[in-house]
Amino acid sequence: MPGTRGEKDPQPTLRDVAQRAHVSAMTVSRVLRDDPKVLPETAARVRAAVAELGYHRNEMARSLRLGSSTGLVGLVVTNLANPFYSRLALGVDAVVAGHGLKTVIGNTGHDLDSERGLVADLIARRVDGIVVVPADDDQRHLAAAADKGVPIVVASRPPNGFSADCVLVDDYGGSRTATRQLLDAGHRRIGFLGSPPAVYTGAERLRGFTDALVEAGLEREPGYVRLGQQQTAEASRATSELLALPEPPTALFCSNNRNTIGAFRAIRAAGTATALAGFDDFELADALGLPLIIAAYDSDELGREAGRLLVDRLGEARARGTARRVVVPTTLVRYGTPGEP
Repeated sequence: MPGTRGEKDPQPTLRDVAQRAHVSAMTVSRVLRDDPKVLPETAARVRAAVAELGYHRNEMARSLRLGSSTGLVGLVVTNLANPFYSRLALGVDAVVAGHGLKTVIGNTGHDLDSERGLVADLIARRVDGIVVVPADDDQRHLAAAADKGVPIVVASRPPNGFSADCVLVDDYGGSRTATRQLLDAGHRRIGFLGSPPAVYTGAERLRGFTDALVEAGLEREPGYVRLGQQQTAEASRATSELLALPEPPTALFCSNNRNTIGAFRAIRAAGTATALAGFDDFELADALGLPLIIAAYDSDELGREAGRLLVDRLGEARARGTARRVVVPTTLVRYGTPGEP
């Protein structure tokens, strides 16, 4: 009899949820994976059925089905001090936690050897899968991990030399559009502060910047380009060098928020009216007191997309499926109006 000592009421199943919500079991699975393609009203109905029935995914059975029982996923980023990576990490964790998985985070400090060591350690700990922001184009260690059957999702840069799911930002389009805003304001001497040229995001943003100049009938001035800055202090020094030129740029495009903050400090110290455009929005950008154009994007969503790709890849249906590529769009955010040069 129900309720007799030693007996338990049967746990609701995926099919029970599907019947209650009047959808297929596949649709329930998609909702539990946070698939954005499910209609909001359908997702709400499924989640209501989950709550009413007290349904919980059987993570132990799932882990056994996948050949792993750790319930852990790895996340490897280049700089947790950068708010972009902090938000990305929160996005990844929000998705995987909803599937009973825990996130183990490693920080490489842009060092390839550190990344290799972290990935090797995560594999030794038998994580179910890894989301990684590569520090370099050399991704042979990631290719080797994928060859061993470890699900890999690459974020912010594309996979190099192997096939894997990836989620990117529209780096080229965002930088091209932001640079056009400076050109439309009348600026013709525009400098560029960017990441090391080996970094995909830096290369794509430099390409977008350059193409915007060419479309306006201008050439990129090599003397106005500074590459390789990773920290705000380095960006400040590079900006000071540009501002000290006999004909300094009247505007700067900064390829990431660290360069933008560093450039702002140097401009403020020099007392110039140099206009700024950049990539990556950041807190207090509206309080800088300088005209600023930002190519912004949802870094949380970048992380959530990476988490969805990984969770989906952990399922049997996608285990050997074609690699997918997701591109997160950018929008322009204006703080003040860039004045004429």
